[in-house]
Amino acid sequence: MTDEFSLQWTPVHGPMRKFVFEPQLEGEYAWARIEFELCESQWREVGIEYLEEISIVSDDRNKTTPSHAQPSSERRRHPMSSLPECGEVDIETLAETIEHLQEQNRQLTERVDTLEDDLEQTKDELEGLETEKADLQETNEHLRDRLDDCEQETTRLDALTDAARKRSGVNKQRIEELQARELEKGAHLLTETVDHHEIDIDGDHLERITKDDGHTYYRLPESDDPLERSGNVALAHGDLLPIQQLSRMDEEMLRSTANALPTRLAAKLWKARTDSSVGDNPWESGCKGIKAYIKASDLKHWIRRQEPGTSETYAKKLVSRTIDAVLDLSNHRVAVRKRTERKNGLEYTERRLVLPTDAEIPGETPNVSEPEQTPETAGVHGSP
Repeated sequence: MTDEFSLQWTPVHGPMRKFVFEPQLEGEYAWARIEFELCESQWREVGIEYLEEISIVSDDRNKTTPSHAQPSSERRRHPMSSLPECGEVDIETLAETIEHLQEQNRQLTERVDTLEDDLEQTKDELEGLETEKADLQETNEHLRDRLDDCEQETTRLDALTDAARKRSGVNKQRIEELQARELEKGAHLLTETVDHHEIDIDGDHLERITKDDGHTYYRLPESDDPLERSGNVALAHGDLLPIQQLSRMDEEMLRSTANALPTRLAAKLWKARTDSSVGDNPWESGCKGIKAYIKASDLKHWIRRQEPGTSETYAKKLVSRTIDAVLDLSNHRVAVRKRTERKNGLEYTERRLVLPTDAEIPGETPNVSEPEQTPETAGVHGSP
């Protein structure tokens, strides 16, 4: 046996392999066994081993002539192809081959069952997606119809809005012209019905007043209502003293208007005298030409109640600053007087902030030197 021959097989896992037995006529060893692996349609050498002798032995231990197997052109060969073509095959080898085929068949059957289950699940999912697609298409069509209806309705409403805007613009001009004529005749018109930025009047200035009914009105400066409607005219905002204007503000507006603490305390002090809802009123009723007064000591305690955490030393400083703020903001309609007091057998002099009865305070008791009467424009005063 001097010819080259090969043995080729296909493993269960991995590429096709083969052994090539080459005689070594001039070498140290008689044979060389070379191992090849099929890689991308090309045989690649992966190992070599030198042999002294080669013999093919059957089960009866007799030597037989080797059969020269040629490489197969197919990717995978039949399992029986690994059996020799000549000689007898033992039952054990045949049983192992059959068992291998059965195991392979079982694996293929399980794989087919798995793929069939996956296919059924995919079909169910596909049917669900198709149903959802049909629902979405129907919803989309419905929304498109609604969109068309809304666009038509919007077009109609836009046309009506434009027409109404044009009519309202013409009517507004007519109303403003009528209001201007009435104001020039002396009428008093409610502020919520007058656009004072657009109305065209002689002098281009309107005065805002408040009447006894609690409503605010616009009028030409110093003009009386010829029909005498809505009661007497109350004070306009510009007729008030600065301290009265501040006292009518709420806490937030007062803080934004007055940055200085003494100014805010002066406004609160004035409000405590005129507004009974405040509660903490340090003023006391006076006599003999004094309408009301407050002692410096009482003012100090009142400040500490209004500003918790204020020390007594700082409160004393705030007393002087607050009194100065009241004098300034009231246009000196109040006064500061000193009076001797006696306490625990000791005499001391204490300042008092007094409001004379004859002080001209807008909206309050008029001068006592004049007979009390109601003027035609009750309570309207010029700027103090």
